[in-house]
Amino acid sequence: MKTVSTSSRVPVALGDRSYEIVVQSGVLSQIGNVLQGAGCSGRVGIVTNPVVNQLYGRMVHRALRQAGFSPFFIIVPDGEQAKTVKWLSKILDALVTQRVERQDCLLALGGGVTGDVAGFAASTYLRGIPFVQVPTTLVAQVDSSVGGKTGVNHPHGKNLIGAFYQPQIVIVDPHVLATLPSRQWIAGLAEVIKYGMITDKPFFEYLEQHVEGLRNQSDEVLLHVLRRCCELKAEVVAGDERESGRRRILNYGHTIGHALESWGHYKKWIHGEAVGLGMVQEASIAENLGICSSAVVERQNDLIKRVGLPSGMPKKIKFLELWQAMQHDKKVVKGDIHCVLPTCIGEVAVVPLVRESIRKWFSVQQRSSSKLMNLVSKPLSSSRLVRKK
Repeated sequence: MKTVSTSSRVPVALGDRSYEIVVQSGVLSQIGNVLQGAGCSGRVGIVTNPVVNQLYGRMVHRALRQAGFSPFFIIVPDGEQAKTVKWLSKILDALVTQRVERQDCLLALGGGVTGDVAGFAASTYLRGIPFVQVPTTLVAQVDSSVGGKTGVNHPHGKNLIGAFYQPQIVIVDPHVLATLPSRQWIAGLAEVIKYGMITDKPFFEYLEQHVEGLRNQSDEVLLHVLRRCCELKAEVVAGDERESGRRRILNYGHTIGHALESWGHYKKWIHGEAVGLGMVQEASIAENLGICSSAVVERQNDLIKRVGLPSGMPKKIKFLELWQAMQHDKKVVKGDIHCVLPTCIGEVAVVPLVRESIRKWFSVQQRSSSKLMNLVSKPLSSSRLVRKK
């Protein structure tokens, strides 16, 4: 991947809680100066996982020390296993042990999980200390690091324990995505496609036209994608910080996606993959309910498949398992599941789901899947079978 040299600053307008998203390749080596400019000072607790620490920990630590900060590390596990009350407590223990004060800050160096648990710790320690997001995955750079959602999972559901707590600044270095495993990069593209589906048809069309650039992380495509996603997220968050209205559209793909993550015990799919699966299924529900056309569904699903995301619902899941997992979603209101469903490319609606209607949809999906599997499993006749040598 080529280096993106252009710097962008995207404002998140939230009154006295406003901050900037800095998008600049190579900014990690200057992170101390950036934090000074954002008003940070004193001690900096760096929350990161072993993988990211090995790649970027020394660079960040050195840059902070050179700018006069006193950094120290708090290492948490890689992946969803860190997003628990247990690891939240360990971060808080470290802050107490290090005698961190209110003018000091906590810095999340890693993906969405690291940012979520570190942000929640920052919101609770001393009733709130400054918090800095330094996302290192595509999902985190375009979505989870912006907007102030922090928290941990509960065994019965994802993100059920947490708080809205805005960062002091978000620092996005496109260069770090060069070390991102292919699976993580592709998974992050689900959140990218989501933005086009929910609010920006021209951006969706741009993605359709630049699939090769997306898969190869072309410098020009990467910069445009990062900047546009941050702009769209900032715009939505500025208008609805606490998710009481329009911000709910950002949950497209997440009602079923989170349910599948929970059903798979957070081990079967990584977050972006589950969101992609959720978008496929939620678009199918929209078509089944007559909310959108089959052309919209086909166009979305085609892009999801072209970038390499999984799209099939697991065959082993039963309706009651899926429905019960969806019941633990944060968007449940008075027992009703409210789901974001597409009406066309670039527009969505928040719709309450009726259990019997979803049961019928699920049955149709299962029958269609079985027919497809039977068709695929039938042996081809010798006249139709062509072997590639």
